[in-house]
Amino acid sequence: MSQDVNRITEREALLLHSSGRPGKLEVTATKPLATQRDLSLAYSPGVAYPCLRIAENEDSAYDYTAKSNTVAVITNGTAVLGLGNLGALASKPVMEGKAVLFKRFADIDGIDLELATEDVDRFCDAVELMAPTFGGINLEDIKAPESFIIEERLRERCDIPVMHDDQHGTAIIAAAGLVNALQITGRSLADIRMVVNGAGAAAIATLSLLKSMGMPNENAVMCDSRGVIYRGRTDGMNQWKSIHAVETDLRTLEEAMDGADVFFGLSVKDAITQDMVASMAPQPIIFAMANPDPEIKPELVHEVRDDAIMATGRSDYPNQVNNVLGFPYIFRGALDVRARAINDEMKIAAVNALAELAREDVPDEVGEAYGRKLKFGRDYLIPAPFDPRLIVSVPQAVAKAAMETGVARRPIIDMDAYTEELKGRLDPTYDRLQRVYDRARGKGQRVVFAEGEDPRAIRAALALKNGDLGRPILVGRQEDIEATLSDMGIDPSMLEIRNAGQRREDNPELVDMLYARLNRKGYLRRDCQRLIHQDRNVYAASMVASGQADAMVTGLTRAFGSCFEDVLKVVDHAENQRIMTHAMFIRRGQTVFLADTSVAENPDGRALADIAIQTANTARSLGFEPRVALLSYSNFGQPERHATRDVRDAVLELERRRVDFEFDGEMQVNVALDYDLIKSTYPFCRLTGPANVLVMPSLHAANISQKLLTEFADGTVIGPVLQGLNHAVQITSMNAKVSDVLNAAVFAAIEGARK
Repeated sequence: MSQDVNRITEREALLLHSSGRPGKLEVTATKPLATQRDLSLAYSPGVAYPCLRIAENEDSAYDYTAKSNTVAVITNGTAVLGLGNLGALASKPVMEGKAVLFKRFADIDGIDLELATEDVDRFCDAVELMAPTFGGINLEDIKAPESFIIEERLRERCDIPVMHDDQHGTAIIAAAGLVNALQITGRSLADIRMVVNGAGAAAIATLSLLKSMGMPNENAVMCDSRGVIYRGRTDGMNQWKSIHAVETDLRTLEEAMDGADVFFGLSVKDAITQDMVASMAPQPIIFAMANPDPEIKPELVHEVRDDAIMATGRSDYPNQVNNVLGFPYIFRGALDVRARAINDEMKIAAVNALAELAREDVPDEVGEAYGRKLKFGRDYLIPAPFDPRLIVSVPQAVAKAAMETGVARRPIIDMDAYTEELKGRLDPTYDRLQRVYDRARGKGQRVVFAEGEDPRAIRAALALKNGDLGRPILVGRQEDIEATLSDMGIDPSMLEIRNAGQRREDNPELVDMLYARLNRKGYLRRDCQRLIHQDRNVYAASMVASGQADAMVTGLTRAFGSCFEDVLKVVDHAENQRIMTHAMFIRRGQTVFLADTSVAENPDGRALADIAIQTANTARSLGFEPRVALLSYSNFGQPERHATRDVRDAVLELERRRVDFEFDGEMQVNVALDYDLIKSTYPFCRLTGPANVLVMPSLHAANISQKLLTEFADGTVIGPVLQGLNHAVQITSMNAKVSDVLNAAVFAAIEGARK
């Protein structure tokens, strides 16, 4: 990883962690607290009753408290990522991140705890004393060998699941990948010869798990920095290494690699060479899992072995060994049966579930998210992290294993009902937004930021580039942009910069193109020349229209209407499309599309129907089945006013066009979003659930609604998203944050790829 990338990552990461409310977590109430009665039930005197029940039966804490869905993420900061012993407090961002992943992937509430001690006894005592609070304990970033001692003691002393993810998470994912690699190459654990390089927590746990799955002890050779771990060696040994010592004459990693079927690397970058790879057995399986840089890069392996199967810990290569495939779902299954422990049988169940899922036919939407067809084979051994089926397959397998081995407090009786419960655990919105980003990733679309001197545009451009979401081009005064980049600690050469006034070699072509469009609208050639040289929106739009770029973003320094007028000087509406905007309001469990928020001032019935159709198509493209409500201040003619005529006409127009989605109106917004109210009061309504597409009657209503949601609602608003032009253009709001600009750039890049 280059120094520049490190600086960029640092700058962006610090901004993310410090912006708004610092950190990545907050506590939210799960019960209403709006009235005095609510308060009396939730706290005094009502809270006394669950306290008494728990005193009578401690297991009832799972019924009356958050214990059943809470995992403690605990560390002492002695092995933080690859950074070493940073101490307890410095590890807190990592532990918060782990808690976020628990929530994101398995709907588990993770509570981070950083213990300021390196004393094993004090650490274990502290965790044991806190254990009644939690349903499970995830140990993290604790150095070996202390991590082995701590986990072993806590498993003995606590009656809830305890797992050191650095050990077992990696082991489970790697084992699943190996199971599938062996199937592809026609081998089994019982007949392979394996080399493991590294003797830390992850390596030892991985080898131990494979042996519990059937690998003979003598078939695996473990190496550390001193070479092969063999019987009789005393230098650098401990009891955990000794377990994996074998009777062998091999002494070096190079010797061990000769003729090996499998290599597992959990060590350091560049630990193995091409010569070592060349010496391996036919169809070698190489899992180079050192992070951020593997023991050997896949391209170097394939230069000498075209029959090799490769996996790494990185997302930019196939077969990523990513712990997020394991720990959220393992704890999900353990919590749901109120397990007393996570045993080997539960780990093996997770291994098999992951391996089996990778062999199943991958849904098209998952493949689309990753920009390629995913099919079981050499480049797809392990499920993709954003595969929505993980939340069902892995927890079910873990829960069943817990029940079969007797560690479950509450066995699951109805597995079909449990399946539906698991499906409902996750908010699909986050998955779909990730898929939006993944559609842009790797396409290389050239995105012009018309206001390139604005720091928000610069940071968004950097994020676009670093995420491989597009190739940014900043329009503005080069010296000013370079100065801003230098102040941020970033090499100015990282980004392409264009100054319209200084790029005379490009401008004649653009001037000619613009003059051909505007000469019959009262514009002289010199007017067009002035626009190209002095108006950044016109210049950026002309770059897109001429093919010098694929998409553009603007709106940070001028109002939407002004930017829109500039853009229309250069681009036209797309065929059979209405120019409009929509916004997405996103909160847990709910995504709603609002339209038209920025363009159509007083749309008639036909225009409203067009808006409804285009927004419904957008919702469907993101994985939502549209239920469209055409909004008004009245409900189905009550009260009937002249102002509602256009909305009623829109309903008739949609009926005439025989659209393939649910719609109805006119209706008030509270009715549209409350399906119980619809069923009880308006049973004739066509909607079969709460509306997720809200078509506003006017620009006033739509724009005000979007801005109110942006300022006050408990959720995220993305937009406005402009559509209906024949070139990819997005216009942000003037108060847009960096994330808003990045979202706009990603939407523009996706649209640019389709043009």
